[in-house]
Order: sequence, then structure tokens, then C-alpha cells
Amino acid sequence: MTKVMVHDVTNPPLASRFFSYACLSGYEVIAQHDSAYQSMYGVLQEFPKIKRPDTITNYSYQLAAVLAMMETAKKMQPSGNTLAEYEKKLIADCHKKGFSDEIIESSRQYAQAISKQVIAYAKTDKYNKISNFSRYTPLTQEGSWYPTPPGFFAPVEPYFNTIRSFTLNSADQFKPIVPVVFSSDKQSDFYKLMLACYKEGINLSEEHRKIAAFWDCNPFALQDNGHMLVGMKKISPGAHWLGITGIACKQANVGFEKAMKIHTVVAIGLMDGFISCWDEKFRSNRIRPETAIRKYIDPSWKPLLQTPPFPEYLSGHSTISTTSAVILTHYFGENFQYTDTVEEQYGLDARTFASFQEAAIEAGLSRFYGGIHFMDAIDQGREQGMKVGKWVLEKVEKKQGKLTLSEK
Repeated sequence: MTKVMVHDVTNPPLASRFFSYACLSGYEVIAQHDSAYQSMYGVLQEFPKIKRPDTITNYSYQLAAVLAMMETAKKMQPSGNTLAEYEKKLIADCHKKGFSDEIIESSRQYAQAISKQVIAYAKTDKYNKISNFSRYTPLTQEGSWYPTPPGFFAPVEPYFNTIRSFTLNSADQFKPIVPVVFSSDKQSDFYKLMLACYKEGINLSEEHRKIAAFWDCNPFALQDNGHMLVGMKKISPGAHWLGITGIACKQANVGFEKAMKIHTVVAIGLMDGFISCWDEKFRSNRIRPETAIRKYIDPSWKPLLQTPPFPEYLSGHSTISTTSAVILTHYFGENFQYTDTVEEQYGLDARTFASFQEAAIEAGLSRFYGGIHFMDAIDQGREQGMKVGKWVLEKVEKKQGKLTLSEK
């Protein structure tokens, strides 16, 4: 799924939507097979009671779960049809392991039956109504966000807060404190934020450069090749954290069923985290460091990272990284050390962390090092992520009778 999203240049909020529904499809297969895993019916907003295809027998529930994920991704992602090649490889591997044609076909039919119901649920989340909204026009008042170079892209998903979340009562349930008020006065708090970002940018250490690059995760990045701009396709922030989830599951030797659940809960947290964060982004509509610093401090200044095409406050990385870290800490513990190899495929060195929270803090700071966020957006994004992560666990685990008071 991640490779298809990279190919399609899927934006971060939308990527979380694809991941969550695909994971839900796989998880619901598990829930029907193993009583230790409860369906998300009665847990997630408006989630239907998934009907079990009782006429289908002699199938592999694990294969059906993976195929259900693929089936949902194929139907929802623009280039989802390219997943057919990955499915062929999976089926070929199953044949090598002794799966009969009957079991494979029954597993596929089971997967399709579950996927169809989850896709029907996805169609009711109002994402398809976003196209009915008026084209978003950037504000002209001083201190407001405005498209940034080199692409000067239109803002990404300005109406993402209008879609149904999985667990939140509303997009503004955890409405953060207002950002530091914009001012070009050199004695103002905002000018101090600008100056701090500016000074970091012109005095970057090699370690901070590495951290910024490691957590960049910008699907929109462009590279200037002389007379043309060339897209540099990268994974989304959510894909990075699901990659971390996979690393943790493998390291802890987690079984298939539990791994499927953990991936699903993380994906749910990602989508609700993006909805919550995007609600604030387009409410505060704050100017990006690149625009502010070049206008009020140094017209020649450039951030290390390319500025993403949406308002600055809150930091999306801080929000969803912390949400993911809260969820992963619940399942693996506070001092789970691991080595993150997710970005090695893009030529970046692996990084080792003593905990998920340590990684989340670094992910947030990477945006300051990269020159694309002010520190209050990072700090408040982390606060937001904490609240969303705890809320997701409260809804998912407490309703399944598995959350103790000490874990809230």
C-alpha cells in the first residue's frame, strides 16, 4: 500500500484514510475468527455490524485478512489496481507453502465479502463530499498562510476536518490553545519565534540536518534540476509510523492477530490525529517560517526542508507522531528500544531510539531543524497528539474491556 501511495503522491491526511480502512478490513476478518479480538462494531463511530459470510468454508483466516486489506486498498487508492502484482506474488508464495487452490479461492471470497462492507462504511465518512466545497482561497491578512516555493501548491485537504472521525466526538474536541499572535514587532513573542527558527537554520549542526532529513516524509518534495522541477517521491508521516509499528511487532515477536490489531489501532489514531490537527491548521491559518522570515528578517533565507503546502499551526508531525507513540507505548511498554530502518530505502541511515516517545519528540523537533515550523506549533502539536492517542485507546480498549485505570 505504501509503495502505491508513494507512486500516487498521496497527501498525508488522505494516506491515513487509506491505511485505516485497509487495516480495518484485515482486522475484522481476525475478529470473526478469534473471540479474543472484538469487532469495532459499537467502538468506532457508525461502524456497522460486519456480516460473516457463513457460506464460505475451508479458508485461511490469515490469508483472508491480508487479502481483505489488499482488496480495500485496490478499491480506494487511485492506482490500487497495481496491487494486483503484489497479490499474485502472495498467492504464489501460498502455493509454495502448500495452500490448495480451494483454500486460496475461499480465502479470497471471504476477504472480498468483508472488504465490501468496510468500503461501504468508508463511503459514508463524507470524504466524497469535499469536492462540493468551494475552492479554498488563501487569506490575504498579514500573518496568514500563503503558498510557498518552489511549487506554490494549493493547500492540502483544507476540509479534512469535515469528515467523520473514528473515535472523536468532533474535530475540535481537543481544541488547542491559540498560537502566538503574529507580529512583526521585534519585541514581540512571535518575532522571537521567527528569530529562533532563523538562527537554527543558519547554524545547523550535522546531527540536526540528519534528523530533519530522516523525518522529512514529504510526498510533495520537488528538486530543482536546472530548467525544471522534478518530484522526489517519499513516504508519508503515517507510513513511517506504520513502518515503526511493523518493526516493533517483529522485534517483540508479536503474533499475526495481535500485530493486525496494533496496526489497526495505530492507523485509527493517525486518521483521527490528522482530522484534529487539520481542524486547527485551517482555523488559525498561520504563516509558515519561510514566508515570515524572508519578509521580516532575511529575504535570502531558505529552510533546509521544503515547506509542505498547508498552514503552520499545529505541527502535523508532532501531533500524529505523539498519537502513534502513545498507542505503541500502550502495547509495547515505555522503554521499548528499537532501531528505525524505515528510511533506509531512501538512502538514510537507521536511527535507534530508547522509546517511542523519544522518537516522537525527535520527529517534532525535526520540523524546527528543517525550518518549516515554529516551536509553539511543535510543543502544542505534541500536547494534541497525547490527547488524541489517549482518547483512541480509551475508546478502543475500554470498550473492549482491556484498559485499566493506570493505562488511561
